[in-house]
Amino acid sequence: MRLNKEDTLVMVIDYQEKLMPAMHNKDAFIPRTCMLLKGLKALGIEAIASEQYPKGLGSTVPEIKEALGVAPYLSKSTFSCMDDEGIRAAVEASNCKNILICGAELHICVLQTAMDLVAEGKTVAIVEDCVGSRTAHDMQIGLIRAQQEGILLTTAEAILFELQKVGSGPVFKTISKLVK
Repeated sequence: MRLNKEDTLVMVIDYQEKLMPAMHNKDAFIPRTCMLLKGLKALGIEAIASEQYPKGLGSTVPEIKEALGVAPYLSKSTFSCMDDEGIRAAVEASNCKNILICGAELHICVLQTAMDLVAEGKTVAIVEDCVGSRTAHDMQIGLIRAQQEGILLTTAEAILFELQKVGSGPVFKTISKLVK
């Protein structure tokens, strides 16, 4: 199943100041997420960002905030974003049937959110090179579990070109520059 930009929302989960230093792959997935978010912004994809207990874990890291730009930053205390009434309302208000997810931690908040969205009939894709966990093992198991639960896996570059559909025009040029 191909995703299209008209029915797609991106959820940016818990890229927080006190959480990011503990991620085993932060040096790869944070810059890759910035590239993804800039491309999605060029495509006009709506975004929602969550922050897990920001009083304790801090706010979203500056590089993600800069790449994301104007978006609602919604705090939560639940692991699944869908168990938070405010985030659930924002997802429902988007009327999008396809949800892209990036963030941390893959095996906890990202996975639980994705499973809940699938249970509600959404097509969910985790952007594999834009997620993190504290250990490589948790990442591996989280990805296996996601596939077992019917969640699609993709990469930032793959999904940007899938949503773009054509190899021409100003948005294509923007995305091409981002992925190089």
